[in-house]
Amino acid sequence: MTIHSVFVVNRAGGLIYQYDHNMPKIEVEKTFSYPLELVLKLLDEKVVVAFGQRDGVKVGHTVLGINGLSASGRQLEDGRDILETIADEDNYPIAIKFGRPKLTVNEKIMLASMFHSLFAIGSQLSPEPHSSGIEVLETDVFKLHCFQTMTGIKFIVLTDLRQGAVDGLLKKLYEVYSDFALKNPFYSIDMPIRCELFEQNLQSAIEQAERTGISNI
Repeated sequence: MTIHSVFVVNRAGGLIYQYDHNMPKIEVEKTFSYPLELVLKLLDEKVVVAFGQRDGVKVGHTVLGINGLSASGRQLEDGRDILETIADEDNYPIAIKFGRPKLTVNEKIMLASMFHSLFAIGSQLSPEPHSSGIEVLETDVFKLHCFQTMTGIKFIVLTDLRQGAVDGLLKKLYEVYSDFALKNPFYSIDMPIRCELFEQNLQSAIEQAERTGISNI
């Protein structure tokens, strides 16, 4: 089993803790001749593939670098504009690195808030009263597991598809939260968790779950 990441969302939908444990790194670097077969566009100040796929480069991938120079937004580290550099025939052949950049803190906060709203919608759509809300979402490459406590705190775990039940881990994370965050006299409920013991024990629980299985933590 592989555990990718953990999110803790407060009662209002705010992200109060997030930990990336084992996120796959997707990077592909290829040398291209002129003209470039892929169609690129600017999206959220990042240069992304809008059309065309080849050799592992897919629609939605972001330009991470050109000719060994790292990209930051729409520019290379030497200040050149990425789209202008790629459009200039004199720069070919050109080596472009594509991949999925890490989510920024603001993007994670926004996604946590969106899931909080989706969770509420799921509860309201239930044909039966007192629905527990969304517990599992499954895609073609990962599963999202959610456990909401009686006080409304949500623990969200992303895992690979091979893991069927994460209930034990979610409850263990709730125990860690209760023991090392709520009992910390310097912690205020619903605020971002910055407790070293909480983080250490959360990481330990995740590592143990991967080593011995969910049922043995």
